[in-house]
Amino acid sequence: MEPAESAGELYVSYKPLLFSLAYRMLGSVMDAEDIVQEAFLYVNETKLDHVQNMKSYLCKLVTNRCIDRLRSASRQREVYVGPWLPEPLVAERDSESEPSLRYLQKESISTAYLLLLQQLSWTERAVFLLREVLQYEYDEIAEIVGKSSTNCRQIFHRAKRAVSGLPDPGDERQPVMPAGRREAHLSTEQTGDLIERFVQALTAGNLAQLMDVLSADAVLYSDGGGKVTAAVRPIQTAERIARFLEGIMHKLAGSLSIRFADVNGQTGLVSYTDGRISSVISFQTRHNRITGIYLVLNPDKLKHVL
Repeated sequence: MEPAESAGELYVSYKPLLFSLAYRMLGSVMDAEDIVQEAFLYVNETKLDHVQNMKSYLCKLVTNRCIDRLRSASRQREVYVGPWLPEPLVAERDSESEPSLRYLQKESISTAYLLLLQQLSWTERAVFLLREVLQYEYDEIAEIVGKSSTNCRQIFHRAKRAVSGLPDPGDERQPVMPAGRREAHLSTEQTGDLIERFVQALTAGNLAQLMDVLSADAVLYSDGGGKVTAAVRPIQTAERIARFLEGIMHKLAGSLSIRFADVNGQTGLVSYTDGRISSVISFQTRHNRITGIYLVLNPDKLKHVL
């Protein structure tokens, strides 16, 4: 078999898996796509007769490239203006049949979940994702991350405790999101209905109705990255969020349009100002109320969204 043909077959078979891993590692659609492309270019140009497990080999290539990318971007994250949110993964609603989403829908990829992953070290994140999401055995993970299987087992359990919000003896890190604020599972239909009520209240300027769909302790995060106007601190409580959103709607009256979309595996919104994309909004829900609103405004994170 010719190398080019082999690479093509590998691309079809493993691209969804590798993109799923890279996106969760990085929180960036464009960086994940770049890294997966780089990995397959490398495979196409390299003799791989010695490789016995191509799936693990490709995961190792992608994981190492993700860690390199995270190291180079760490300084940028430290000086980032305002809250940092993952780059949104946007698809049309009811797009479950799309092959590229196969692995992404196996486990939650909600914005809240991705933010929880950010508290993990790079190695912890890789081990956790390979075990929890992709169901790898510890021996396979050890080969990918270059550690012993026993060490990988310990890393996984430590990472799982951190993501679950459970205390880890000797670990002083605090979870990004307290366990009590986790999403209670809502059906796709229930989530869609809740977000539709949110949009109706927002577009009608009905503060009472808007506050009715928001949890009293809801939090809104807006990521402008210093590129556009955004709240540099989280906005807390339903009343403050409602008034903040009312101000935006008043300012953009007549120029704003909103469409529903699948954002990070859940019902979300894409907004346009004068026909140009201006934001992507995702939500966290609990007990049939919206507890978190994630507003991505940074134009660099919206370039891939139509």
